[in-house]
Amino acid sequence: MQPSRKPAWLRAKLPSGPGYAAIRGLIEDRSLHTVCQSAQCPNLGECWSRGTATVMILGNICTRSCNFCAVQTGRPAEADLGEPARVADAVARMGLRHVVITSVARDDLKDGGAAVWAATIRAVRHRNAETAIEVLVPDFKGRTDDVDTVLAAKPDIFNHNVETVERLQKPVRVHARYDRSRGVLRHAKSRGFTTKTGIMLGLGERTEEIEQCLRDLVADKVDILTIGQYLQPTLQHLPVDRWVTPEEFQHWKQFGLSIGFGVVESAPLVRSSYHADEQSQRYTGDEHLNTRNTLATTAG
Repeated sequence: MQPSRKPAWLRAKLPSGPGYAAIRGLIEDRSLHTVCQSAQCPNLGECWSRGTATVMILGNICTRSCNFCAVQTGRPAEADLGEPARVADAVARMGLRHVVITSVARDDLKDGGAAVWAATIRAVRHRNAETAIEVLVPDFKGRTDDVDTVLAAKPDIFNHNVETVERLQKPVRVHARYDRSRGVLRHAKSRGFTTKTGIMLGLGERTEEIEQCLRDLVADKVDILTIGQYLQPTLQHLPVDRWVTPEEFQHWKQFGLSIGFGVVESAPLVRSSYHADEQSQRYTGDEHLNTRNTLATTAG
């Protein structure tokens, strides 16, 4: 049964102000997509007002149909080879010192879009040499060669979300697998990269399952974890099982830190890219993350 209406702690800032208008104009002018819009992120107003947005590459139509996600499902258009340059230009115009780039799943492409991912990272790096680049990637069906294509472009943070506990993977993610996502994260860590993942609460997970999920991710040596409240985007998506209190989110933050995560961002409105620059600063202890990771071993 759907719980009562949203509690007060889930009220988000409405879009407004010159910063919001500037970001919206820039995104529209460069014919780009953002996960902020496509996934109905509750933090859009706050983030755009701060002058930042999470760019979503490879179009805005996903080949998968996850039961938690508002991104449109269908047959995507051909990959836009001019997109990397436009993303790089948008990052430059926003003046970002830390950018988060994500994408839809492109299972229709032989490499899952890995080549476009690499081209985008390189274009952003070329145009914005001092900008830290965080990528939030799909699982590429677990193909490590495609993951290595992305890693070869040297992002600063490699993020891939497991989204929920192991038992709920099938009803929530449909075409993804818990073990496969963990494998992608382990692979990036084995190459020497800072890794990050995220989960949602409020989907019917049990306390012991959350604890086991966090222990699994620590065993995979994930560095940064985000935890937020699941919000049902439409009536066709999974219902919210419960509203998780700020106190419980704080509990999971402390638990995560106690078992070995470097940074845990845990609160009702937390999303993968929410204040990502601050997360990276806390992890490195530096004002600006710019590690320029390199592949520790060759692909294969």
